[in-house]
Amino acid sequence: MNINAIFQFLVPKESKFFPLFIKVAENLLEGTKVFKELTLEKNPENYNNHIKIIKEIEQKGDILTHDIFTQLNSTFITPFDRQDIQELTSSMDNVLDYINSTCQRIKVYKPKSLPIELPKNADIIIESAELIYFSINNLKSYKNYEKIKDACIKINSLENEADDLYHIAASALFDNEKDPIELIKIKEILQTIEKVTDAAEDVSDVLKTIIIKQA
Repeated sequence: MNINAIFQFLVPKESKFFPLFIKVAENLLEGTKVFKELTLEKNPENYNNHIKIIKEIEQKGDILTHDIFTQLNSTFITPFDRQDIQELTSSMDNVLDYINSTCQRIKVYKPKSLPIELPKNADIIIESAELIYFSINNLKSYKNYEKIKDACIKINSLENEADDLYHIAASALFDNEKDPIELIKIKEILQTIEKVTDAAEDVSDVLKTIIIKQA
């Protein structure tokens, strides 16, 4: 029996960390769905209603992250490496942070209209969050690691899709927007939303590191 197998045998089946990971992933998924509602909003006067909810979700995510770090500091035996727990938690929190950052730019800049590509961005982000949630729910058992690997591959593919969408949107923006101030506003929003899928890919990288170490 190798050292990883011995470790998995000794660690209790029910870890207090996994329910917290799931709560973070659930909260992230909720935030992506509210963001999609924002992208479909036709009345700019209603943007702040969605942005306020996303801010509250982001703050809840910060609390959950703090709870995990508190548990980490007071726990002797952890289900996997402490650094990986920290990076997994932080990377999930970063996805939500970038969603909130995008919303705050919309709130501050008050663009005349949102980029037409934004609902598609939201769909990609939701799918990424669903895959993260799926992976977190399956992380407890090594029997599910192949499923997690497949989910991580899909998250990477979605990040590439988001990159392509960003370049299409940026090209259209520079071709069609004549107001330089409006161009700057939309460019900033597009650049920030593109970071969301980069952050989701970071989550998949941490997940791959964990399952490689634990396999």
